Amino acid sequence: MDILSNKSNLKKALKQQQNEINDYTIYKSLAFHQKDENNKKIFEKIANEEKNHYDFWVKITNQQLKAQKFIVLFYIFLVKIFGTSFALKTLEKREAGAEEFYKELFDIYPESKNIYKQETEHEFILIDMLHDKKLIYAGAIVLGMNDALVELTGTLSGLAFAFDKSIVVGITGLIMGIAASLSMAGSAYLEAKENPSELIKPLTYSTYTGIAYILTTAILVSPFFIFDSIIESIILMFICAFIAIVSYNFYISVAKDLSFTKRVLQMSAITFGVAIISFLIGYLVKHYFGIDI
Repeated sequence: MDILSNKSNLKKALKQQQNEINDYTIYKSLAFHQKDENNKKIFEKIANEEKNHYDFWVKITNQQLKAQKFIVLFYIFLVKIFGTSFALKTLEKREAGAEEFYKELFDIYPESKNIYKQETEHEFILIDMLHDKKLIYAGAIVLGMNDALVELTGTLSGLAFAFDKSIVVGITGLIMGIAASLSMAGSAYLEAKENPSELIKPLTYSTYTGIAYILTTAILVSPFFIFDSIIESIILMFICAFIAIVSYNFYISVAKDLSFTKRVLQMSAITFGVAIISFLIGYLVKHYFGIDI
């Protein structure tokens, strides 16, 4: 019995065939523009596999399909902005729903077993072998971002209950954040210099750290420039901090295959734990010293 005589199965097959020609075009384009020889070979290898997968579906559906230009350009854009690991693992994981369909083909088309294995295991292994500069410098980003989240949420929470004016808290936090970002960038530079690596340039490492710190600072202090109310400013600051934590950990969990929930809970516990302690210290300072600015 032809499994594709069912319209639903034929639709699934054509969708998978379309994915394969899209993926082939994406990897072929990345290989063409890649200067790193290691990455170039890996892109070409995966591109060849995707082309073989596409040819497999052509023999079954007897149809030829063209790559969807928008999809191809979208994933190439993701690679440029977020790095190869995040973009390509997102690309490969979208095929997870096709796993059961492949299993249905095992007895009828034995070749599908090898394709299934390549799609679910081999290509992820190859992606992990890529030299992803953005992922290499992820440590610098988390260093700057995490320090800014912990230090600034704590500092701003403490200042918010020591002072009564949002604008004073915002300006104070901004000045401290800029100074701390420069200090953190300098420390990151020295750290990279003391632990030399062929893949990491100290100046680039420190730049990523400093920029991550100052951007996080800008996000956290912005509510104090928007609202006159201290309470509203603190609430929005915590919301912004949580969004930043979720966004970063989503990226890193996809790129490095790490637990998203565990990392979010750990980072949130540290950040908000310090903020609550600082909040209490600020309250005590205000209560016992009577500071009113």
